[in-house]
Amino acid sequence: MSDTSTGKATVTTSTLTLRNLVNGTYVDGAAGTDVSTNPADSSDVVAVVPRMSADEARSAVDAAAAALPAWRDTPSVLRGKHLFAVAALIRERADQFRDTICREMGKTTAEATIEVERSAELVEFFAGVGRLPHGDVVPDRRPGVVTTTRHEPIGVVLAITPWNDPLMVPVRKAAPALIRGNTVVLKPSPDTPAVALLLAQVMQDAGLPAGTFNTVTGDVAEIGDTLVRDPRIAGITFTGSTATGRHLGQAIAGTGTRLQTEMGGKNAAVIMDDADVTRALEVLLPSIFGQTGQRCTAVSRLLVHRDRYDEVVEQIVARAGTVAVGPAADAATTMGPVVNQRQLDKVLTMIDIAREQGAFVAAGGERLIDGAAARGCFVRPTVITGVSADMRIWTDEVFGPVVAVMPFDDLDEAIGIANDTTYGLASGIFTNNLAAAEAFVRGMETGQVVVNLAPSGWDVHQAFGGFKESGSAFKEHGLDGLAFYTRVKTVAVAATP
Repeated sequence: MSDTSTGKATVTTSTLTLRNLVNGTYVDGAAGTDVSTNPADSSDVVAVVPRMSADEARSAVDAAAAALPAWRDTPSVLRGKHLFAVAALIRERADQFRDTICREMGKTTAEATIEVERSAELVEFFAGVGRLPHGDVVPDRRPGVVTTTRHEPIGVVLAITPWNDPLMVPVRKAAPALIRGNTVVLKPSPDTPAVALLLAQVMQDAGLPAGTFNTVTGDVAEIGDTLVRDPRIAGITFTGSTATGRHLGQAIAGTGTRLQTEMGGKNAAVIMDDADVTRALEVLLPSIFGQTGQRCTAVSRLLVHRDRYDEVVEQIVARAGTVAVGPAADAATTMGPVVNQRQLDKVLTMIDIAREQGAFVAAGGERLIDGAAARGCFVRPTVITGVSADMRIWTDEVFGPVVAVMPFDDLDEAIGIANDTTYGLASGIFTNNLAAAEAFVRGMETGQVVVNLAPSGWDVHQAFGGFKESGSAFKEHGLDGLAFYTRVKTVAVAATP
């Protein structure tokens, strides 16, 4: 349900009717409406959202461009106060966000609760940046000259965000952009638009000036080029598939538009012969099957020393069988559905291809079709053995609850196999050998490396981002996450004419 005069929704299990925020006003879409449905129950329509036209998408950029000068000139301490108000409202409406994430994306209640809290923490971190110094006094060899650097906003930022973290990724991009004095146009995934529009309500109610934060929903074929190719867009920050990230790079080639990408991953964890296997799998299981494997840092390749291989396979198959698959509404659920039928088909197709290429499905591998599960996009946690490095299940991102297990004989071999991928997001090793751990950290070509930990769960003040085709050089999170949203101006001033 919603208040159509304000666009505000209330916490409910009925359908939400939501509107976009453009220039401080809630607007409908000239191109009609779209619906988002519950992946646990296709009959449950979560939200009706506007489908905007190209002209309406352009109006969001108009609003952001018009609001830029005043927001840029607002002292950063005051910008930070606005963001602290945003964080407070996210917490105040935590139940609403949690319930909508569960219904629209399919996360468990526990997973959605963590996402909401992490989102508030992200906003608070960047709000605090408003009181930090930025820029430097730089030595100058000319007598009487004082030289400094200033960090300025780049301008209007287009944020294109995915469905798997529908609240956290938008705030991960909007908060650093806003604290540095940029204005934002958010284009959320069409699979989870409701959460983004609830975030827009928070931005509005926190008192952000009109046009500072705007949202656009609709068919990417209709509005995508309008947004991406608008010369007023100074930077595009994108999280999603590697294919789409490449397309964006090609679309802005030769322009002055900046691009930040956080894309796919094919993350590997290594279990050495000296590792505590039981503990390692306890740590790894949430990183493999948590969020139904639909996170960029999910472990989808497990490399196991040959001496421990049979033991690991036996344990992980047994553990996969204990995962409680079901809707978020069920308190017993520990793994929800994949996000939609399209993603379910992709996951099942990849499992079938693994079988055709000679791999063995040791656990799971099929859709749940019994009872109420038939109305949802549920797949059993899947363990695949007998794989080789040329199989697609080993090389391609699945983005589902699927892990492939391969033996190795020594650490150098494991590092070579783990690095033999176009991706470079996250990796981890389980060992009691400090020298082996250090060799792994030095040798891995990934942006995140962990030892005796799951390669996920990075904190808001720790830099996050991958190498190779997992992302661009610009990091997210932490102080490093501010670089994309600023340009550096060097200023030299003579004391006398």
